[in-house]
Amino acid sequence: MKTSAQGLDLIKEFEDCKLEAYPDPKTGGDPWTVGWGATGLGIGPGTAWTQEQADSRLIADVAQREALVSQAVTHPMTQGQFDAFVSIVFNVGQGSKTRDGILRLKDGRPSTLLRKFNAGDISGAENEWLKWISPGSNVTKGLLRRRMAELELFRS
Repeated sequence: MKTSAQGLDLIKEFEDCKLEAYPDPKTGGDPWTVGWGATGLGIGPGTAWTQEQADSRLIADVAQREALVSQAVTHPMTQGQFDAFVSIVFNVGQGSKTRDGILRLKDGRPSTLLRKFNAGDISGAENEWLKWISPGSNVTKGLLRRRMAELELFRS
């Protein structure tokens, strides 16, 4: 599957496009972000992109998340569900040995959200969605808005 225009618009709405790199609002430092939420090697203080660079990286980053979602999600998905999964993985991350993510927890298991969805427990997966908001942080309110918008798309 590919992300629909509606899914891409949702990502753009919440990522915002900044052509000069800025520090993570939660940590005040790493990871630095530029464009439509791009992080990684070569992005840090002083990084500046053109709009074309930002748009090109967004397309590549979304394609990467699409592949991750397509590989991890085994239960059939609607377009809205796929778009919502791509958006939450774009924002939270897939997960690693050092950081919990939507597709993989630090201990190697899939997140409860993913396990429930793959088991066909759609309402159970929906109930897990709002748990990914960083409670008590300075970004809680914005993440709650994003998770609610993703859930609306998930249910469409």
